[in-house]
Amino acid sequence: MHKLVPKSGCFLFGFCLLAAGAVFAQGVPLPIEMLPLGKDIGISSGQTVTPAYEGWYEDGDGMIALSFGYYNRNTEEVLEIPAGAENRIIGAPDGDPDQGQPTRFEVDRHWGVFTVKVPPGFGEPVIWRLENQGKTFDIRANLNTDYIIDAIAGDANGNFPPRIRFAEDADWGHGPAGVTAGPLETQVGVPLALTAWVEDRGEVNPLFAQFLGGGSGKPPVTVAWFKQQGSGDVIFSETSVRVAGAGGAANTSVTCGEPGLYLLRARVTEFTGPAMAGHAQCCWTNGFVKVNVSE
Repeated sequence: MHKLVPKSGCFLFGFCLLAAGAVFAQGVPLPIEMLPLGKDIGISSGQTVTPAYEGWYEDGDGMIALSFGYYNRNTEEVLEIPAGAENRIIGAPDGDPDQGQPTRFEVDRHWGVFTVKVPPGFGEPVIWRLENQGKTFDIRANLNTDYIIDAIAGDANGNFPPRIRFAEDADWGHGPAGVTAGPLETQVGVPLALTAWVEDRGEVNPLFAQFLGGGSGKPPVTVAWFKQQGSGDVIFSETSVRVAGAGGAANTSVTCGEPGLYLLRARVTEFTGPAMAGHAQCCWTNGFVKVNVSE
């Protein structure tokens, strides 16, 4: 959630698409990165990817989860920025600069794609540094009460994020931190079957449910798969699967093009989706799968 707000602009359901140089602060053009969801309209590549801090919440393990997302301003260019000097977390409690942050950046805004866990009372700054297109961006987490993600514990309508797990007898995960499974083993070019069990615990307005084909029950949820980290290309047999809100399994397979350790992300969304929910994060959940790929 960016706290950088332009002096003027156009907003519609939280979106603001502004041409570079069109917005001024006291007569001085603002850099496009200073504008919430600002971008050079009509440019498909060459624009920056900036990190975003979404907020924090108390996770079930007694730790505090700091949620981060990103915004790729391009309409076509997907950037690959390996974990390292140009893509690192500074100040994590364990000192590891790789906290599962994405190395592949799809176009558009993506909310809460990973979290950094810190103990209560942790006072050191946690920063995601991202370098691309000749620029360096730092986004700093904070534990200010304005950034509490209270919807993780249920929003005003009693709606909770959906849940996910990768084995029928495994623990459930919910929210941006979700749950992590693996590592699974496969080989280059060999499809690996993946199954995510999901369910939606939330209450849904009956009018919305009926409008969206859910009748008097819960509308279906959607499981979408992404490459979070990895050196090679990945191909999912199914990139998006719909599952009954009452619960069920989403099946896909993944084929990796190079050896190495990969991190895959499964995002489970209710009918509102992450774009409509924004930083509230009431309506979607992450699940992560580690995959070790050999020759």
